[in-house]
Amino acid sequence: MDVLQLDVSGRPQAWLSARNAALLYATDEVAWTIGDPFMVLRGGVQRHSGLPSRLPLHPIVAVRGSMPNRAWRQEPALSNPKLFARDRHLCAYCGQHFPYDALTREHIVPTSRGGRDSWRNCITACRNCNGRKGNRTLDELNWSLYYLPYVPSLHEDMILRGRRILTDQMDFLLACVPPHSRLHQALS
Repeated sequence: MDVLQLDVSGRPQAWLSARNAALLYATDEVAWTIGDPFMVLRGGVQRHSGLPSRLPLHPIVAVRGSMPNRAWRQEPALSNPKLFARDRHLCAYCGQHFPYDALTREHIVPTSRGGRDSWRNCITACRNCNGRKGNRTLDELNWSLYYLPYVPSLHEDMILRGRRILTDQMDFLLACVPPHSRLHQALS
């Protein structure tokens, strides 16, 4: 299980391994935590007390210090796994669900016609529909979309990364996911 790292203002920054989270605890970088410890790391015997060392890890940790510029980015990086998760593995053209390997990233306005490789211009399509559409526009085909694309929020992006997310982490992230997100539908 991973630990959700936040900046001191509560904005998600990264998923950390237990080892990297332990390093934050050991260097006194943790400003505050959320949730009950979900893992206890055990070390050797302490020289002064003779007791075994224990380091309880919380599911969510906020890190001291300044916030990096990437925390303020407007759009999360686009990738096929996150795109397909955002669209719930549903082809935007035929409305059918497909396994990951039967899906493609489809540009509503083809890149050959000036379309951008962005969250607002990309949807999930099955290979068959993507091939039939080719480099034509929806108007040229008289097609419509089953759903509209949107840019995931930073909190939603953390969910879309496909981690095994603990309940405390999911509750924290979902509380900040916009109501229009398809994640609310998928997880309810």
